[in-house]
Amino acid sequence: MKLDDFRYDLPPELIAQRPLEDRSSSRLLAARVFDHGLRDMFFRQLPEILHSGDLLVLNDTRVFRARLKGRKAATGGMVEVFLLKRFEDDLWKAMVRPGRSAKAGAVFDFGGRLSCTVEERLEHGRAMVRFSAGGNLSETLEAEARVPLPPYIRREPEELDRHRYQTVFASAKGAVAAPTAGLHFTRELLDRLAEGGVDRTFVTLHVGPGTFQPLRFAEISRNRLEPEEYYVPAASLESIRSARSRGGRIVAVGTTTTRILETVDLDSTGPLSGETDMFIFPPYSFRNVDVLITNFHLPESSLLCLVAAFMGYDFMMRAYTHAVENSYRFYSYGDAMIIEKEPAG
Repeated sequence: MKLDDFRYDLPPELIAQRPLEDRSSSRLLAARVFDHGLRDMFFRQLPEILHSGDLLVLNDTRVFRARLKGRKAATGGMVEVFLLKRFEDDLWKAMVRPGRSAKAGAVFDFGGRLSCTVEERLEHGRAMVRFSAGGNLSETLEAEARVPLPPYIRREPEELDRHRYQTVFASAKGAVAAPTAGLHFTRELLDRLAEGGVDRTFVTLHVGPGTFQPLRFAEISRNRLEPEEYYVPAASLESIRSARSRGGRIVAVGTTTTRILETVDLDSTGPLSGETDMFIFPPYSFRNVDVLITNFHLPESSLLCLVAAFMGYDFMMRAYTHAVENSYRFYSYGDAMIIEKEPAG
């Protein structure tokens, strides 16, 4: 398939700029692969679709404040440092914008007593930077850095984003982007699902900046994703096996969870950790996911390719056309789809 196949027209006003007041009041497009049916619903109606014995698998990664805006010490020019991964207390891998600023020895000031020095320039605008602060570095970074909202949200982060660009079950700090399908869940909705016999378990994938980056090559199969760290507890593997053995469906909440489930060996008896760069695109036969809950994704993105592989390209394009025509809200703070391959048993 070609990258052009994954284009669609989206009016800019459908790109959600703010979260809804109530997480579960997002709209939900229910898509049934088994009969190609579409149904307009609300996310709070999820218990009408999931049934006793089904298992929700959720990504519990926690977004950290990763975006720093400052100035070059030498010239006073503006610079942005986007934190990616900490290697030592004061040493981070980061993206530097503009990329030409990431020269070894360059110093960036962020106001107050926080600064960093480029120790090594890496590929694709990345660099190793070492921070210096007048006090506790972790506390200073937390105070100075901003919530890493996606580039298609055309506003500065606000106080509400500290809580709303985060799932209610986030616990494992390490992501620079939220697993957005999980943003629709409230604790009350999770409790209602549990009361109906829908269990839940957790995995971790620390979402990296690659989730926002467009695919580069026209031939889909030539593209590669940046590796992202994952962790799957032994108890989660056991929960998945148990659900399968009793005929329950595995419900992956988000494309990040899906990529973990398709990466690992579910028969492993111990916890699993590592990195995955799995890129799923049509045709692909899913081994470990029966139902997918996901937001509406950017054209020509790896996420859209995964959704096409799960529900079929033609059905996906029909669903997206329906969502646009019915003014669904798109992307991170937007609405969601639930895609069932087979009906509940």
